[in-house]
Amino acid sequence: MTGTTPADNGAGRGDLPGVVARPPLIYGAGLALGFALEAVWPLSWPAAVSRQVAIALGLALIAAGGGIFVAAVVRMMRVGTNVPTWRPTTALVTDGVFARSRNPIYVAFAFIHGGIAFAAGNAWMLVLLVPALALIHWGVVLREERYLERKFGAAYLDYKSRVRRWL
Repeated sequence: MTGTTPADNGAGRGDLPGVVARPPLIYGAGLALGFALEAVWPLSWPAAVSRQVAIALGLALIAAGGGIFVAAVVRMMRVGTNVPTWRPTTALVTDGVFARSRNPIYVAFAFIHGGIAFAAGNAWMLVLLVPALALIHWGVVLREERYLERKFGAAYLDYKSRVRRWL
């Protein structure tokens, strides 16, 4: 299925998920805070992980996240729905990377965040990925799910029953 459109595309003001913050800002804040904390209170990187391995893993995570992100955005654009959370969703995308995860863009951001942490050797960034993911889950994903259930009804509930939230 390429996409399902609701009976009412809902261009009204109430047609938004009401997320606590834009997801790129949440992940970006975690990275920025990790950078700042590392500057004032360095946290040592685990000795068991060599610098070369950390850089290679970081670059692989960034590449994987970038690929997932591009695939998700291209799929959403082809179906004709908005990508930013501050714009109404106009179609339910259930194929491509969305057939594997209901939130591939947030998975991509998490991979990129973790990749930057590994590549930079910044343990604070890695630690701060946990609260960033918690905020994404409770402040973004759960709100989006309620919004999509209201907007797409049975079609979204069916999709939700078939595809995992994250991975």
